[in-house]
Amino acid sequence: MKECPLRTSVIGSHPFPSWVELASAHLDRFGSEDLAELQRDAVTCAVRDQLKAGLDVITDGEQTRLDFNLSFYGFIQGIDLESVSPRRFGPPAHDQRGKHAVGGPLQASRGLGAVGEFQRLQSVMEGMSTRPVTLKASVPGPYTLSGRLLANPNLGYPDRWSLTEALLPIVRKELEDLVAAGCREISVDEPSMSCYAHREDVRRFVDIYNRTIETVTGRTRVCMHLCFGNYKARAVGPRRLAPLFPAFLEMKCDEMHVEMASREFAELECIAPIARSRDVAVGIIDVKSYYIETSEDVANRVARCLEFVPADRLVLAPDCGLSQTARWAAVRKLQSLCEGVSLARQKL
Repeated sequence: MKECPLRTSVIGSHPFPSWVELASAHLDRFGSEDLAELQRDAVTCAVRDQLKAGLDVITDGEQTRLDFNLSFYGFIQGIDLESVSPRRFGPPAHDQRGKHAVGGPLQASRGLGAVGEFQRLQSVMEGMSTRPVTLKASVPGPYTLSGRLLANPNLGYPDRWSLTEALLPIVRKELEDLVAAGCREISVDEPSMSCYAHREDVRRFVDIYNRTIETVTGRTRVCMHLCFGNYKARAVGPRRLAPLFPAFLEMKCDEMHVEMASREFAELECIAPIARSRDVAVGIIDVKSYYIETSEDVANRVARCLEFVPADRLVLAPDCGLSQTARWAAVRKLQSLCEGVSLARQKL
């Protein structure tokens, strides 16, 4: 990464344009070609927003997913998708997201759809940018992916760990297929690990993660995203990094992302040991706040990070995906991110 100090990146998701929100509520009115056109147009909008901001690493904005995680269930056989939310009223909370029953062996004969998303991104990018940018794909890891499934002892899935083990080879195969499709950077996101590290065996998390990525390690840039939950901008676990370390330093990723801005940069010193063995991506844009950071805010935050990490090991990004943030705010926050990092680069 030395050729690009203070690299700017995103986690994965980007807000839907309003017309995509409307269309997603009426998908039964579209034909297959209509949907293909809608998807391509949505990705084009997300790419333009990111390129205009000036990011070094961009994604498709996860524009063809209803959720960074849950949309993958539609590709997995053996899952009986729940049709009705368990709670519809009151302040939005995680208990409004129900769990799906497992009715058969978990398998994904068609893959998880991430390869098609990446190929669409490649196609959209043709002729759109004259400057070099890296295209990144984001895939949830098996532990996070298991979180909304109900255990079924009768099928050999007595608990979340067994569901995770069943999903692990499915996710690993998707990563292998992404590499074969030419993907140079993959974020294997496991926010559930950071959310529940306070109550689980973190060494078990490390083992699961390393086995998930073992066949693509060294063949693509593997990124690990840690956060504390972002459904409707609400966390789901204690927002502390301490329970994760030092065990998480054994994860075999090339880049580890930590949520910092929403926590007022508490535990910032934790980035130092991370950076000794890999790049560290720091969330310096708060996606849970509608305060629009200025470029000076960002430059000052970068300076604080540089007290612990050298520039060639530091990546700057939002705290999490931007799907829960209004598009107008997300666009302005990304612009501030890139402008502030540019100011910081001038001082190197």
